[in-house]
Amino acid sequence: MGEGRVERRIRVLVGGVFDLLHVGHIHFLRQAKELGDELIVIVSHDDTVRRRKGREPVNPAEDRAELLRAIKYVDEVYIGSPGGINYELVRRINPDIVAIGPDQDFNCERLKEALRQHGIDAEVIRIPYLYKSDRAKTSKIIRRIVEAYCD
Repeated sequence: MGEGRVERRIRVLVGGVFDLLHVGHIHFLRQAKELGDELIVIVSHDDTVRRRKGREPVNPAEDRAELLRAIKYVDEVYIGSPGGINYELVRRINPDIVAIGPDQDFNCERLKEALRQHGIDAEVIRIPYLYKSDRAKTSKIIRRIVEAYCD
């Protein structure tokens, strides 16, 4: 590389609830980080969790963001807007790649097109499951806790 040239760092963006962090989240974050140099996370707003999951988040967005900041794979964390995808925030982050979790209900091609319509030129990649397990699903963990401790 020539003198005075700055190497472009690959920015990877992920989003999600990340309530009750578990091994599936860690696998997802590690795999996403392996796609680039910087991993940026947008944590779902509490209102978004209520709307999409039909339940209160176990932990508020601020706490979920703080936990994510402590994970070594994560470089930056933002809390999302209550209305869904905040394309202005995504545009400011300027990702090269948007990584989608294996259980997130996004169509990669439709998401890529929506990003393009908002002036965001990012590749969209679905991260595969490393393994499927009830240990790696927040709703199953909540159910196990309720069954074990709420009799």
